[in-house]
Amino acid sequence: MLPKKTNLSPSAYSELYDILIPKDNKLRKLANLVDFSFVRDELKDKYSIDMGRTAIDPVQMFKYVLLKAIYNLSDRDLVERAKTDLSLKFFLGLNPEDDIIHPSLLSKFRRQRLKDESLLEILIRKSVEIAVEYKILEKDAVIIDATHTAACFNQNSPIQALKKAATLLKRKVYEIDNSMKEILPESYNGRKLSDEQKYVDNLLSIIQKRKNLLKLERISEPFNKLTELQEDLKEYLKYSKDPDARVGHKSKEKSFFGYKTHLAMSKNGIITAAVVTSGERGDGKYLEPLIIESNKNGMNVKEIIGDCAYSGRKNLKFTQENDITLMSKLTTAITKGTRKSGEIWDYNKDAQSFICPAGEISYKTLLRDKAGVGEKRNKSLVYYFDIKKCNTCPLRDKCFKPGAKTKTYSVTIKDNEYQEQESFEKSEYFKKEVKKRYRIEAKNAELKIQHGYNKSWSSGISAMTLQGAMTILYVNMKRILKLIDENE
Repeated sequence: MLPKKTNLSPSAYSELYDILIPKDNKLRKLANLVDFSFVRDELKDKYSIDMGRTAIDPVQMFKYVLLKAIYNLSDRDLVERAKTDLSLKFFLGLNPEDDIIHPSLLSKFRRQRLKDESLLEILIRKSVEIAVEYKILEKDAVIIDATHTAACFNQNSPIQALKKAATLLKRKVYEIDNSMKEILPESYNGRKLSDEQKYVDNLLSIIQKRKNLLKLERISEPFNKLTELQEDLKEYLKYSKDPDARVGHKSKEKSFFGYKTHLAMSKNGIITAAVVTSGERGDGKYLEPLIIESNKNGMNVKEIIGDCAYSGRKNLKFTQENDITLMSKLTTAITKGTRKSGEIWDYNKDAQSFICPAGEISYKTLLRDKAGVGEKRNKSLVYYFDIKKCNTCPLRDKCFKPGAKTKTYSVTIKDNEYQEQESFEKSEYFKKEVKKRYRIEAKNAELKIQHGYNKSWSSGISAMTLQGAMTILYVNMKRILKLIDENE
């Protein structure tokens, strides 16, 4: 049951916050800047009005999840830290002497109350509104890019994820007490997930009895992360792997298994729109939705800076029709070519290849002459795909003829098109502005290095979207606070 909104009860210890938490503490500044009461309105439909036990205030629970993104901690480590960190208690709206929730409540809140994928749009819009209110948003231009996040569980099965986390925990234990080698169970080397889980349960049970070890942060952190991973696996036991993650390509040789977050960011570092997808999706097709969403959130986009993935025919047409200047270098294969029907094939600018609807990459590319006479004879780039994979692909009805000996995808090259864009690329203004693209790469690095966005919290695109929503909200608010300070 949704609790009634109440004010914090007076406490004899509340003055500790004023004494011990500096005025420039980031959580104090964040709490003063953002009115989180909007969370209650957004989540009210997730609770019963008059049935069941009174729930913990959803605003407080939301703040727990936000802190998880800020500090990149497991549920257990976050709750444990909140017991003694007064700045966390202050941010949560608790008195210094108040009890902290059990970590299982936080896990349930993440999985059951925050599944709405529109939360990403809501939180970005909220942060951009604050930037507009303080008149610090540069509205006329965005930089766009995509960043990848590895799935929590690897491509084949969750077994390897458990093995890796269990091995790390044991190594940390042995560094402290080498005699534990005689006590801890031997690693399971089979292929059954259920047996691996039994081994992990046994390992956790033995270490949990060693209270002296768990008092050490270097032991408690890997212990809690393995525990959370084990619980997530039990929650999603019906999946043999992450159901929504897909193989994406960083280059022709390098790939990853997970998700992509497509981002639009103002020139002064505020993320104005984001779309979370599976990892195999190309970047180019998300230019239009990112610009539309950015404008809804308060931007008035007149310029776009991006890499060559965004210089496709459809994007050039969209920007021309909307009087937007696109600063994205042309790519022969994608911008000077006439593609086959439909938009189900994506171009991956890192691998310099097309990706089929099932996410497979071509294994070779050939340049061929097409029919024609003299100077009118066009050339085409032909991309070849593995016919063995096509024969067993669940999407083969979309693009594969049974019995075919090869599977190719062609792009016709026309040398006389896009002269205006080619000419613009040579201008000094284009050369100067396109150099600003590094700013969004720095933002991607901040998301990953400081806030753990290099790996997903849990299984499924809803969990990835939640992680994106929370991480982007905080990164935006951190940037807004810095811009406000600079303007004072």
